[in-house]
Amino acid sequence: MGDDLIGYRERPSRLSGAVVWTRTVTRVEEPLPVLPDGCMDLLWRDGTLLVAGPDTTAHPAGAPTATRYTGVRFFPGTAPALLGVPAHELRDRRIELADLWPAATVRELAGRVGDAPDPAAALEAIALRRAAEAGPPDPVLRRIVAALHAGRSVAATADAAGLGARLLHRRSLAAFGYGPKMLARILRLQRALAVARAGTSPADTAIAAGYADQAHLARDMRELAGMPLGEWLARRGRDRPSSA
Repeated sequence: MGDDLIGYRERPSRLSGAVVWTRTVTRVEEPLPVLPDGCMDLLWRDGTLLVAGPDTTAHPAGAPTATRYTGVRFFPGTAPALLGVPAHELRDRRIELADLWPAATVRELAGRVGDAPDPAAALEAIALRRAAEAGPPDPVLRRIVAALHAGRSVAATADAAGLGARLLHRRSLAAFGYGPKMLARILRLQRALAVARAGTSPADTAIAAGYADQAHLARDMRELAGMPLGEWLARRGRDRPSSA
């Protein structure tokens, strides 16, 4: 989800690698879209539990004023085991949790979150219980993320994970929602955005993040973020008031 949305807050979760976040829409203006990050979210929106699947392109973040969100953003590759569905089935989708779990169970859980004095803590507790039932995350998936995040090639990542190329692709589809090449592109874009936020020039940002050149970064910004880097930085500045 990221920290670029108006009224957005986040904190580390007690669930390994996850983040707990909240957002209240306080303005009519359209905020920055949510960019692909390799993650999936369990979220509560005004009484409804939803799942945000892994994105391949920017997802609009606009909502009516006073809409309240609470979410748990899972570490890449860990959500499918908790939700009971392969990630590729949720790619670029936002669906109600009741489409995946029994409706009566989801109603009870949604009510629990809505009635809690701290909805974020209540939602996190649901995620923690599911994680305990599912068991520890597959360490192979973490090795895949670590290798790709470090800029290693898909072939080198397969070696690091102890997998053949075809098995790596199948495991990636189920865990991340797309193959390792797409995940590598998304993680590289996130590296670039982190560097650019520090005030680094576009040319130096491209090199630092592992792009061939600035034009390569510009293409990925256009295809994955839907806007040039300069526009993203300018809009991000407007969407981060001192009170947010």
